[in-house]
Amino acid sequence: MIREMVAILDFGSQYIQLIARRVREHNVYSRIFAAHTPAAELAKLPLKGIILSGGPASVYEAKAPRCDERLFDLGVPTLGICYGMQLGCQMLGAQVNPAQRREYGRAGLTILDKSDLFATMPDDTLVWASHGDQVANPGPGFIQLARTKTCPWAAVRHAEKRFYGVQFHPEVSHTPKGPEILRNFLYDICGCSGDWKMSDFVAEAVRDIRRRVGDARVICGLSGGVDSSVVASLIHKAIGDQLVCI
Repeated sequence: MIREMVAILDFGSQYIQLIARRVREHNVYSRIFAAHTPAAELAKLPLKGIILSGGPASVYEAKAPRCDERLFDLGVPTLGICYGMQLGCQMLGAQVNPAQRREYGRAGLTILDKSDLFATMPDDTLVWASHGDQVANPGPGFIQLARTKTCPWAAVRHAEKRFYGVQFHPEVSHTPKGPEILRNFLYDICGCSGDWKMSDFVAEAVRDIRRRVGDARVICGLSGGVDSSVVASLIHKAIGDQLVCI
């Protein structure tokens, strides 16, 4: 049984699966949800934290993807990455505009506040950025945590809502201190215990498949790709010869 999890809301990020993997590498279970998942649905889960992913849209566009604004009232910490930061800041009263100078590739990050998200980190570090918009006017509710040469609000914390935002991508290997940032969020901010292992997921999945299938037979379309092969392997582990692969 999953005792704690981090929900990752997908706003179209090319790194969405990588974010989930990075969380799991810290022995914390994560699941990916659609961006518009109702807060009431998330509240039913053993939620320890929420991550808002990046994405290709601009938050000020009419049809830009958004999340349930009640998300910030669930009482669990939320980390916005790139687009996720811009969206969270905008929904909490900040202004987001096109940047005068876009940031793509490596950028030097100067850390101004080491109280939580950047605890134990050096004053300056490299990060990987990929954005054309940025927070221009955060308003009185936000605390500046870090900046780059062209992005004054490269990382923020909201004073009341337990929302954190980073304008760069901590999940990619080009951000050397990314794992440390995510660990600080998961352990020091969210209070995760870190007792989950991938083998726990396999055991839980096997139990769930057996419960759902019972004595019935299952047909699985098996292409030979990674996704269908993993599915077929899990189902076969659960029900053996009751599985027929096509």
